[in-house]
Amino acid sequence: MDLHVRYEGDDDPDKCTVRKLERFSLAELHRSDRATPYGVVLNPHADVALSPADADASRLVALDCSWETAGEAMFSIAGEHRALPFLVAANPVNYGNAFQLTTVEALAAALVILGDREHAEAILAKFTWGETFLELNAEPLARYADCEDSSDVVAVQDDYLVDEPDAAE
Repeated sequence: MDLHVRYEGDDDPDKCTVRKLERFSLAELHRSDRATPYGVVLNPHADVALSPADADASRLVALDCSWETAGEAMFSIAGEHRALPFLVAANPVNYGNAFQLTTVEALAAALVILGDREHAEAILAKFTWGETFLELNAEPLARYADCEDSSDVVAVQDDYLVDEPDAAE
């Protein structure tokens, strides 16, 4: 699956996970909505959860921008918008926080859910904390990957949200 990122460039370039992916030719960055190809768009505000039913897509698209502009910019990207289910960050800035993933963590999670764990491991291998992300989320990622569709993913997610009352906020 090809990885594409609509890149806003409004974050610290030294900490930007997708710029590192681009340096290793693991993702293609796009500077405008028009240049960003159609695909499955990872959008935390989407009404449908990402599930194995989306695995036939040839492109995975993420948005890399500051949280302040994410809501507005997200819906300008053409594609099938999908939300990632409950997962915990392993990156040094948001370690242990639910739903606070870096762009590379989001892409890796999507790849695992879509059945391409090897690809997820390859992109996470560029980060010292990459393997930790897969370890922290081993059980939920395996359960999401075993689901049939979005409603199944949401049902599995609900099991985790019961244990994390502040996670949905």
